[in-house]
Amino acid sequence: MELNNLTHAGSRTERKRVGRGIGSGLGKTCGRGHKGQKSRSGGYHKVGFEGGQMPLQRRLPKVGFTSRKKLTSARLPISALNKLSGEVTLARLIEENLIAGSAKRCKIYLSGELASNVQIKGIAVSAGAKAMIESAGGSVSE
Repeated sequence: MELNNLTHAGSRTERKRVGRGIGSGLGKTCGRGHKGQKSRSGGYHKVGFEGGQMPLQRRLPKVGFTSRKKLTSARLPISALNKLSGEVTLARLIEENLIAGSAKRCKIYLSGELASNVQIKGIAVSAGAKAMIESAGGSVSE
């Protein structure tokens, strides 16, 4: 075994050497065929170009918007607070698995009934939910 006989185990493919004669299989036109835009150096079109036809991304209508805040926001119906009593914070809601752990903000909205007495701290509350919390003997502070 000589150093010039060593080969790798197939992890690397040899690079294509074009324009090196007929025997290489990539001589003369170097695999580009004859004439035309794609055979010329630097001759190609921009991404999405359809030969002058109106491109697909311009033919289709623009649709909607997805807020990135939505990924870290949570909504909670007031009826979910029946499981809790005392002080309610964002950390406690996450701990009790009422909202996702990725939530950075939360809003409590009016849906259902509230029976327990809760003190909401640092959580947004809708007007209707605030009235129900206060009528149940709780409080809201932001």
